[in-house]
Amino acid sequence: MKTKLFFLSIIFLPMMATAQLKPFDYNDGQQALSGFGIKPKKELDGKPAVLILPAWMGIDEHSKETATKLAALGYYAFVADIYGKDSRPKNTSEAGQKAGFFKNNFTEYQNRIQLALAQLIKLGANPDKVVVMGYCFGGTGAIEAARGNLKVQGAVSFHGGLGKEPTRATDKITLKVLVLHGADDPFVPKAEIENFQTEMRNSGAVRK
Repeated sequence: MKTKLFFLSIIFLPMMATAQLKPFDYNDGQQALSGFGIKPKKELDGKPAVLILPAWMGIDEHSKETATKLAALGYYAFVADIYGKDSRPKNTSEAGQKAGFFKNNFTEYQNRIQLALAQLIKLGANPDKVVVMGYCFGGTGAIEAARGNLKVQGAVSFHGGLGKEPTRATDKITLKVLVLHGADDPFVPKAEIENFQTEMRNSGAVRK
């Protein structure tokens, strides 16, 4: 009997650990959104938090797993819904179109990030101790959070798109920015990398 209970605990304890990750419904006007939030069982001092921006296919298991792992470390975490509850891409073609829209309409992207940030704060996170991070399309969003000077302490981009329209103004960036980008990434031209580096220097994000 004890052996049986032991194996049952091995099966169900991981499920209990992820049970804290819950869906949270919110709205952008008439557009219904639904992200995922999680509270740490043992929070760190100051209630720090991480806002997670998913890759181009939208909320997936990877982004939810990241939130769960962050909660295990003591952070509040929230996975943002950028596309909308009834507007999730069904394939990569749709994902490219939807991601392209937000890349070209950066104020819409920044707004969706801000709405998710508000949900993270409602969850109990300290509004003065939040970092936003994202992968690929989400990494682009993290950079847009920095460009828009959203109220976060820092932005972390993992192989996100770096480019912006040449006619777009370069504003001062006050938060900390970490961009992790492969030197031989075939999807981002060298000129785009160099322009981004210049942008970060001119914005004050690169501190000497």
